Amino acid sequence: MTKMTLRDIPIQGKTILLRADFNVPLDADRHITDDTRIRATLPTIEYILNRGAKRLILTSHLGRPDGKPNAKYSMKPVAERLKELLGRDVLFLDDCVGEPVKKELERSPVQVVLLENLRFHAEEEANDAAFAKELASLADLFVNDAFGTAHRAHASTEGVTHYLTSAAGLLLEKEIQYLGSAVERPQKPFMVILGGAKVSDKIGVIGNLLPKCDAIIIGGGMAYTFLKAQGKAIGNSKLEKDKLELSKSFLDEAGQLGKQILLPVDHLVVDHVAADAKPKVVGGEIPDGMIGVDIGPKTIELFLKKLNTAKTVLWNGPMGIFEMEPFSNGTKELAKGIASFKCTSIIGGGDTAAAMAKFGVADKMTHISTGGGASLEYLEGKVLPGVAALTDR
Repeated sequence: MTKMTLRDIPIQGKTILLRADFNVPLDADRHITDDTRIRATLPTIEYILNRGAKRLILTSHLGRPDGKPNAKYSMKPVAERLKELLGRDVLFLDDCVGEPVKKELERSPVQVVLLENLRFHAEEEANDAAFAKELASLADLFVNDAFGTAHRAHASTEGVTHYLTSAAGLLLEKEIQYLGSAVERPQKPFMVILGGAKVSDKIGVIGNLLPKCDAIIIGGGMAYTFLKAQGKAIGNSKLEKDKLELSKSFLDEAGQLGKQILLPVDHLVVDHVAADAKPKVVGGEIPDGMIGVDIGPKTIELFLKKLNTAKTVLWNGPMGIFEMEPFSNGTKELAKGIASFKCTSIIGGGDTAAAMAKFGVADKMTHISTGGGASLEYLEGKVLPGVAALTDR
């Protein structure tokens, strides 16, 4: 990595400003329902504390409060969960900038501090220089461990780097290491699995990875646009008419490059999308009035046979509507298969990460990205502002 990492900066006796991604889901009573993102940055937190930092100031956003304070999006539940996970006091401050924050930091001896939601200030997303400078004034050094927001040039990800020496945290470094190696130097054969609802979400990924991989396996809602581009009947399945020509061009390009694009050969279909719908398996053509909701058993077998030859597998997007149990088998069987194969398995965040957790194979994957949008942009070959802004080695 060409950027400074946590191991490159002096920590002893310093105050560290750490941008984390604590954008966790909360229930109606404001209890955290999934603390994966908090746990993911614990190694960075503990590394800093174990090396004698004078103080660690944590920042994050939570939800979309639209640039003004909203108790619904307060970071307080995160502070309480952090206290439990770390087994030490965590000072929670009800703002992230201003004189009251500075005075409380001067007064309190508590080593670990969590500031209130950055997005309670519109200046955060606007990357306002004055706001960034005020955040930076709280610390001696800056560490970014929030890969999930690294594709945004915000005050807490890009702005603060103009005022402090800035390094990647352990989680951010790991994300770049795995996703970067998948894009630039994968161990071959290199297979890419793409799913999810829309071709439009994955255009950049296909364009960037098709020349670099050995095969792309396509499932989920986006597969039906590709099948339609081949002249197949897809019934009432998801279709992006404006992406038919593009899908055909990708299929043509794959042929010219000698690469495979594997598409479903059978489908699980219903006449309406609901948990009580009665699914049935059909072959390559989907009848009128029917909707594809998952890949079929022959497709599962075809995909797994191909994936079992891979040394590197990159997966972004589920194979069906996995949140509904009757339509989850395709995603589940691929997940179980990949977990058992001898390959480097990289999961591209978002719904795919949720599926790995649901099917109990998350701990068997080599790397699960914490950033949905950020991982997609990185796989498209885009520069992430939050990474580019870090101090060069």
